[in-house]
Amino acid sequence: MIFYRENLTDEKLLDLYKKLLKPRLIEEKMLILIRQGKVSKWFSGIGQEAIAVGVTSVLDDSEYVLPMHRNLGVFTTRNIPLHRLFSQWQGKANGFTKGRDRSFHFGTQEYNIIGMISHLGPQLGISDGIALANKLQDNKKVTAVFTGEGATSEGDFHEALNIAAVWKLPVMFIIENNGYGLSTPTNEQYLCENLADKGIGYGIESWIIDGNNIVEVYNKLSKLKEEMIADPHPVLLEFKTFRMRGHEEASGTKYVPQELMDQWELRDPVTNYKKYLTEIGVLTEELDEKYRAEIKQEIDENWAMANAEPEIEPTYSGELDDVYKPFQYEEYTHSSESKNIRFIDAIRNSLEQSMWRNKNLVIMGQDIAEYGGAFKITEGFVDAFGKERVRNTPICESAVVSTGMGLSINGYKAIVEMQFADFVSTGFNPIVNLLAKSHYRWGEKADVVVRMPCGGGTQAGPFHSQTNEAWFTKTPGLKVVYPAFPYDAKGLLNTAINDPNPVLFFEHKQLYRSIYQDVPTDYYTLPFGKASLIKEGNAVTIIAFGAPVHWALETLAKQPEIEADLIDLRTLQPLDTETIFASVKKTGKAVIYQEDTLFGGIASDISALIMEECFQYLDAPVKRVASLDSPIPFTKALEDQFLPKDRFEETLLELLKY
Repeated sequence: MIFYRENLTDEKLLDLYKKLLKPRLIEEKMLILIRQGKVSKWFSGIGQEAIAVGVTSVLDDSEYVLPMHRNLGVFTTRNIPLHRLFSQWQGKANGFTKGRDRSFHFGTQEYNIIGMISHLGPQLGISDGIALANKLQDNKKVTAVFTGEGATSEGDFHEALNIAAVWKLPVMFIIENNGYGLSTPTNEQYLCENLADKGIGYGIESWIIDGNNIVEVYNKLSKLKEEMIADPHPVLLEFKTFRMRGHEEASGTKYVPQELMDQWELRDPVTNYKKYLTEIGVLTEELDEKYRAEIKQEIDENWAMANAEPEIEPTYSGELDDVYKPFQYEEYTHSSESKNIRFIDAIRNSLEQSMWRNKNLVIMGQDIAEYGGAFKITEGFVDAFGKERVRNTPICESAVVSTGMGLSINGYKAIVEMQFADFVSTGFNPIVNLLAKSHYRWGEKADVVVRMPCGGGTQAGPFHSQTNEAWFTKTPGLKVVYPAFPYDAKGLLNTAINDPNPVLFFEHKQLYRSIYQDVPTDYYTLPFGKASLIKEGNAVTIIAFGAPVHWALETLAKQPEIEADLIDLRTLQPLDTETIFASVKKTGKAVIYQEDTLFGGIASDISALIMEECFQYLDAPVKRVASLDSPIPFTKALEDQFLPKDRFEETLLELLKY
């Protein structure tokens, strides 16, 4: 191994050595403790330290780095107190996740580190969002994100690199090619000779770097960083290295040929760098022993601190209170001036006023810029707000959602428009595993609204007509809003944009241009978790949301003798159970009306809640009316049969007779 120091001073060479030595000595301590049963699980980065240390040493402390579970050197180079790391690994309260997640599955704004989730790909998209925020601020900062050679097979890798290339984002994409994905060797993971070759396909500058040579890592990245600041653009960096221990300690390394282990042991980044520094007279044995003694003392003292910390005592409130970031709803009232507008106009009006009010708000989606989106809601927004804030995206829902998370992390608000709610399935992972869980896991908000044009009645078939709110209402950490009227749509969307938690905002396409209402022209908000009682009566409670609210009104208009409470839920998470229970206790009968298919829909949960809380008041079984349990078809006759409109009146009349 050859080291070219170039312009590095003796002090810098020694600084890199100390930073390289520290994670190695911590790892050696952890391997002893895991054999003693004092640490439950460990993902070793022995042999790869030069990458994490070199990358982090190049970055300023104010620049974000997104590491993985073998990048201990990122955390130690940022000088996170060791007792906090040890507490994290031991699941204690002084860690970063309050015992809710393990290892390096956490982030910390204090140190500008954003940790991974086990679904590796989304962090690549997060780096795009962080870098986009930096570029919008023109603050001359770069972002570095780590992944392994295994995760380069994930779709998120392709999506994130493509976005970064198209938007010219200053991201260092770091591939640690360490030979194996758990036990799968690289020749079973990809066919190209080098992963860096993939950069050509994205129009991205790429390099192959010796990941075991700390000097090469530091010098090369220092130059690249200067170039990326002068001319923002992404780079793809493949670091050749090797994983000297198992995927995690329990898995071992029996699947690795011994000659390969022997070959890479000779390329140990710590041993070789020490030898080089000794040969050029920068490091002596005495100084090396001094460094090692100081680091070992720091490790032992901090380990003792973590051990002295008590175990976490769980409480229901402690867990449930952290699922969402606290949000102090601020009511904005409106004047008496109003205009009779369509549902779609109310959505546009909210977006437009929110863009003026929040200069850090960015809207992203397919064809939303000059074209104005599939439904023309954002037509003219580019002229008003510029393409920097109204951004066409490639067709890559997963990375766009993750980009929204990155924007949120770096001080922005994001709105992601799904062209159709059906397409959210390709962005499902980052919504339910990243946005939904971030605040619970490590206290980080996800200030992202995902707009969901949804619903049937337009003969658009199985992939453009779903109303899939139940995918998200059962995921803790998400809020789900589903208005039925223009007035509610505007006020609730304004609140969704203000709320720092992730919100799925459903907009029924059939209502866009068919429903009119007098809507205040100025800015106002409506609270989440407050249903609307549209009609009042004593005979039955009808609970609905979205288009079925209007379908219920049509039925009641045909049957004026029916005295019903008609509740428009407006928000599904949080759910206004108080209004539901009060009505059912009054009427004694309840029917829940949804457009989604029956089995597993939110109507089932509402029915169960009523049975549990209002059983003694019921005069009849709780009824559910929903679409058929099949995919939604295209032909009008089939779609009409699928939708529940024709079945609701019959069910309602039967319930009244019970």
